[in-house]
This record gives sequence, C-alpha cells and structure tokens, in this order.
Amino acid sequence: MLDKLTVESFAGELGKTFRVTPADSPAVDLVLAEARSLSPKTRPPDAGRAPFSLVFLGPAAPVLAQRIYSLDNPSLGRLEIFLVPIAADAAGVKYEAVFN
Repeated sequence: MLDKLTVESFAGELGKTFRVTPADSPAVDLVLAEARSLSPKTRPPDAGRAPFSLVFLGPAAPVLAQRIYSLDNPSLGRLEIFLVPIAADAAGVKYEAVFN
C-alpha cells in the first residue's frame, strides 16, 4: 500500500489527525503539518513515484523514538510509517517521514 501513496494522497489530510498507538505507551495524536514534493524539476518518466516528505506535529511529551509506527487516519486507514523526530519547541515535537 505505501508504494502506491504519493504527496497528493496526503494533500487532503493537511491539518488532520493521525493516531499513533505504540505497543509500549498510550496513544498519541499527530497532526499532518506539511506534505511536500522532493522531486527534482526533471525526472525520467519511468522513474516511479516522485519522492516526498511529510511533517507531523505531536505533543511535547512523550517524544516518540525514531522507528516504524502504525498511524491511523479516517481517510487513509492504517499506515506503517517510519517517523523521525526532527525538532521540538513550545508547540510540540515535529516528526518527518520521507518516501522515496
């Protein structure tokens, strides 16, 4: 399923919640803050899916460790996504997922 997703798959989910339910801690809600293309301006037509990244904003605590998580979203269902914490401030923790 993940190989079929594109940046456009997430465009309609900006500002919406993705629930993470780690096996070892309570559920955490992440909000999709950014979905952007990483593709160069010129790509061969047979290059496959264009790379993109997603940035999620979560609460200040707990900070989720870098690993694969199950994220549930009403529109996209359950997705297994590798999240990396990339920044933290008073607003919370930002996590990035990169799709190549």
